Amino acid sequence: MTVYAIADLHLSFGVNKPMDIFGGKWKNYEEKLKKNWNKKVKKNDVVIIPGDISWATYLDQAVEDFRYINELPGRKIILKGNHDYWWETVKKMNEFLEKHRFDTIEFLYNNSIELEHCILCGTKGYGFDEKENKIINREIERFKISLKSVTNFKKEIIAIFHYPPTHSEKLLSIINDYKIKKVIYGHIHGEQTKTIKPDKKFSLVSADYLHFKPVKIYK
Repeated sequence: MTVYAIADLHLSFGVNKPMDIFGGKWKNYEEKLKKNWNKKVKKNDVVIIPGDISWATYLDQAVEDFRYINELPGRKIILKGNHDYWWETVKKMNEFLEKHRFDTIEFLYNNSIELEHCILCGTKGYGFDEKENKIINREIERFKISLKSVTNFKKEIIAIFHYPPTHSEKLLSIINDYKIKKVIYGHIHGEQTKTIKPDKKFSLVSADYLHFKPVKIYK
């Protein structure tokens, strides 16, 4: 089993939100992503998708986006992003998956997911310019809840965020306290990605940054 990651799919099969308005790189990106995904990912692999899954506002608008993801190879672990307005309670989202028989998708939210050789923990996080303490404290607490749910500390923990956590002293402190060596995040696109330098610990996995190719993060 290999673990891959790719964030910010921004799918819009159910709503009119074409991504090519953000540049030629996004033209027919769904086809490019599917082709690249099928080349790399096998049935028994895992793909982490750290947020901004669909432009849908409501779950019923996201059916075709989820169908697209569900039919791709591998087990998919989804985290909430800042544009995932369709996000509901875990109960409602699991009922949605069951109703449509989307059986290759699950959610990372106030929990942890133990895989064969590693454990996934995480939360959405918050942006660089976020000033509201309520939101900041909520996301910090959710990361703690995710980590506290871990029962097997013999396995490596991979921390997952939508927003980059590198600007948050509190999140970085928790990451260091748990001796986490691998952190992945999305959210950053376009010209902003030019400021990103390769880092062994912190990895940007937004789709356009990866040229719509899932990246291997653990094997």
